[in-house]
Amino acid sequence: MFIDTPAAVHAALEDAFRSGDLEAYLALHEDDATVVVPPEGRAVRGKPAIRDAMTGLLDRPQGLTSVVRKTLEAGDLALTRATWTIEGTAPDGTPLRLGGNGTVLSRRRPDGQWGIVLDDPLGPA
Repeated sequence: MFIDTPAAVHAALEDAFRSGDLEAYLALHEDDATVVVPPEGRAVRGKPAIRDAMTGLLDRPQGLTSVVRKTLEAGDLALTRATWTIEGTAPDGTPLRLGGNGTVLSRRRPDGQWGIVLDDPLGPA
């Protein structure tokens, strides 16, 4: 999938969650990206830390749905706000249901695709 718009970042996130593909999820992020990890809200920075934090959630398919509510672009930067839900299975095997209002700051890469710089899925409404 070529991520040619900031909103397409959210579609690519959905694909990564639905397939349980941690590598695809990581590829969406810049090397020095920061992610706020649900449900506890701990911020982690850099792909190695993001990998460690997301392994329990993304080692199996999860049903992620997001609806982009607003997009603001300024040159090679974009801010998107979306409402999202995840329905799947927690690392301990129990049913998982999470949701929130997320904000993603992304940057256009030299190849024209957009990559995540900052992802805060636990933002205000």
